[in-house]
Amino acid sequence: MFSEALPPLLNFCSCQQVELRALAPDMILQLLQPEGAQRILRDTAKLSALHNVSYQLLAGSPAPRKRFLAVGLASVQRPRGFYLLATLQSLFSQSTEEELQEMVVVVHLADTDPSWNVRVAATIAQKFTRHILLGRLLLIHAPPEFYPTLEGLKRNFNDAEERVRFRSKQNVDYAFLLAFAANLSSYYLMIEDDVWSARSFLTAIRRALASQESSNWATLEFSKLGYIGKLYRSSDLPRLAHFLLLFYQEMPCDWLLVHFRQLLAQKDVIRFKPSLFQHMGLYSSFQGTVNRLEDEDFQADALDLPDNPPASLYTSMSIFENYEPLKAYSSAQGYFWGKDPAAGSTFSIVFKHPARVSRVRVRTGSKERPGDFLRAGLLELGQRRDRSQHCSFYIPVGSFEKGMLEQRGLERVLPGPVECVRIRVTQDQSEWLIIESIDIWTTAGT
Repeated sequence: MFSEALPPLLNFCSCQQVELRALAPDMILQLLQPEGAQRILRDTAKLSALHNVSYQLLAGSPAPRKRFLAVGLASVQRPRGFYLLATLQSLFSQSTEEELQEMVVVVHLADTDPSWNVRVAATIAQKFTRHILLGRLLLIHAPPEFYPTLEGLKRNFNDAEERVRFRSKQNVDYAFLLAFAANLSSYYLMIEDDVWSARSFLTAIRRALASQESSNWATLEFSKLGYIGKLYRSSDLPRLAHFLLLFYQEMPCDWLLVHFRQLLAQKDVIRFKPSLFQHMGLYSSFQGTVNRLEDEDFQADALDLPDNPPASLYTSMSIFENYEPLKAYSSAQGYFWGKDPAAGSTFSIVFKHPARVSRVRVRTGSKERPGDFLRAGLLELGQRRDRSQHCSFYIPVGSFEKGMLEQRGLERVLPGPVECVRIRVTQDQSEWLIIESIDIWTTAGT
């Protein structure tokens, strides 16, 4: 495992117990630059995707080694509420030391008031000194002279002039942030400045990426809200930054992100559940209006996420429209919807490689159609896969109750690795069957 060495300044701070709170904001930021002074980043061709932009690096220094994940957020002064410190605290405290070594957080302090940016940067520097000095936290600012005009903008969707100006500037804030982060890591995660993070979200993202290894995805989503929890390949960031700049006055950022995904030929949303990030802010950054958005799919412990090994899926039931089996098992949004389930109908998951299954959870029915749940059925584990799409031997390990099933300790039920997981309907029912989600956990030795 890579071990980070402490820079000389951090050792100095530890030994001399320098009290940063007693210093002026400008002095704090000067101390936290490796060269001992604030720098304007010029000639940033190797760092930024927008070569004509000079960033002000308020605190921190890019690490010489590319990280696995960059987490980026932009922040401006809010009329009410201030959540940035809590957001940063959550990112760092919910990560292990090993995860932190593979992560860098980039904050674009994008307010038009320079004194606010400096004050907030100094406050962050006081609270997160160690992370700054270890190259885990960078605070940047793109000066206003690099922004396109924010006056006389097109009022699409009949939005008020003030709102158009706000969301147009926000698009540019994110574009500059994306461009700066393009070469810092292999992957880039977009969040907002008012979110809670799940424990070990980085490890959960690694697992999700492994499940999409053969997929030509453009965006992976770890929250259903706004710009929260959107993952990109860093190699796509230059294009995304230019895209946001090109259409900055046309529509809000989250709408543009959808168009970008579709232009990169990813038709369906790929969203992982449970969500890894939760919106915490009560007041919007625009005019301080009350904003009670919450992601009901958020789960605080990301280490409890299922593995769902790569598999092929089959069913003997007729499929309604495009509600195919994969939607119940993969991260694609939606669910499986089968017509006329009868006793003996099956839904089979055939693993690409045998796996030691420890836990299975299946949810049937949906909020929109709660009556389309499985009235009676069994969960079966299979071995001895034959030349067809089935296993030749199955053992029942649990039965459904009110459309739900969860079984743990399955590694002790069936000796050896599992090749198939099957849901078998045991009773005719007049209602159609929705399988909303199938979650499978595995143990070491898969």
